[in-house]
Amino acid sequence: MFKLSKDILFLIFEELQDDSKSLFSCLMVNRFWCETAVQVLWRDPWSYSGINYRNKSYLFVIITSYFFNNIKKFITEESIQSSTVLVKFTLFDYLSFCRSISVNTINCIIFIGSTLAYNQFIIQQEFYYFFMKKCPELKYLNMKSIKHQIFYFPEAKNCLESLCELECDTSIDSTYFYGLSRFCQRIQKLVIININTKLNNGIVKLIEVQKSLKRFGWRDDFYDEFFTNDDDPYEQILLALEKKAESLNYLRLSFHYVENYEHTLLLEILPKFYKLKILIIEDYLLLNEEQLEKFKMQVYPELEILSIEYNRLNTVTSIIENSGGRLKKILFKPYNITDFELGDDNFNENYLNFIRKVNENCPLIEYLSILISPTKEIFSEFEKLLKRCQNLKSLLVILDNYDDNYEDDLKDGGELLKILVRSAPTNFKEIRFGSEFKFSLEMLEEFLENWRGRSELSLFTIDPIYISGDYTKLINKYKIDKVIKDFKYLSNKYYRFDYCIDDLD
Repeated sequence: MFKLSKDILFLIFEELQDDSKSLFSCLMVNRFWCETAVQVLWRDPWSYSGINYRNKSYLFVIITSYFFNNIKKFITEESIQSSTVLVKFTLFDYLSFCRSISVNTINCIIFIGSTLAYNQFIIQQEFYYFFMKKCPELKYLNMKSIKHQIFYFPEAKNCLESLCELECDTSIDSTYFYGLSRFCQRIQKLVIININTKLNNGIVKLIEVQKSLKRFGWRDDFYDEFFTNDDDPYEQILLALEKKAESLNYLRLSFHYVENYEHTLLLEILPKFYKLKILIIEDYLLLNEEQLEKFKMQVYPELEILSIEYNRLNTVTSIIENSGGRLKKILFKPYNITDFELGDDNFNENYLNFIRKVNENCPLIEYLSILISPTKEIFSEFEKLLKRCQNLKSLLVILDNYDDNYEDDLKDGGELLKILVRSAPTNFKEIRFGSEFKFSLEMLEEFLENWRGRSELSLFTIDPIYISGDYTKLINKYKIDKVIKDFKYLSNKYYRFDYCIDDLD
């Protein structure tokens, strides 16, 4: 029988590294497969989705099997899972395969042994000691809620110098980050959850010492609090990031509260990140006319993914116009566009200009959020976009029609369906549409009949009318015929390309 080499098996198993169920199955085939698959399975054993680590006692057994006899004696005396400490050896040196630490998951596993805080602390301490000793190089560390200064362990320097990805929060004392800064200077991806309003100088220092920072994310996770001038955590973070402009290609910012000064500082710094491939700003970036004119001069020649929430449409249009023609995803929540909220009388012109700039500058676009005012000129430009942008796969479309005239809404919805049938590219496979995008049962059936023979279509809506009665019967019929792949009703909260953005992390 033909036998796959270990190298080939390893490459196959790497493709399954996020699928714990399949990897577990591979362990059971034979010893050869087991020896290969276990290395992939244990590369990051703390982060598999769908696993409840609080009841995985075998992981507690493996962890405690490494401990010294005096610690095992302590565990026995404290009645901490006493049956598990009888294990004298394991089949593999599991920790030597590890390249990651997730502190929250480690705490869950150790909680299996004891609910007493002191006992948990001692076991955690012992685990990190052996992890630093066994792990040849740490690649990923999620240290939210960490209580142990792991950089003081004897082998910490060799283990931590290789760290590539770090996730943390601002509740951790600054001195902890000072300790990490001694060894962790080649972090490529840094994600920070800001849970309070105080500046953490240790995080600023950690950013400053990085030599090849490529991906940076900041997310505020607090409510009903505001900063005083002395407490502002943004300024020093932004100034430290500014020095990393030569290497940074991913920037994701979610600031809950930005005063005029920080707003201005952010706008001054953004143009310097000219190597960005991904730019995501998840909160307000409202520009006055003077700021917008400066913003129009920003050039991102390598930009591939753009998402800016709660802004004027011409802010997004300006970035598109100055991009290098590589944009593949333009992702935002159309209902958060502020043109009509701010009383902009030119929003029809803004919609038209946005469509034209996408058409002119985004030949590679795959995912697109778009607002359409139902005018003949805008429909015409939208159809031109579909014909030119042949890579387009998915469209999130909002009709800006608030006349509350159902007959007009049906007419506009029907026209859009006809345009999609006539001009949608071959690879087009998904439509997300708002509640003002109306079409009758007859219109939908005609559209689906005309779509027959193309790639299966996924439809997503926030209008509950399409998940009841005759619509459901019609949709199920075309699912059976493999015209429709998927149909979902989503709440407004999730009505966006969230999956596209989350996948980037």
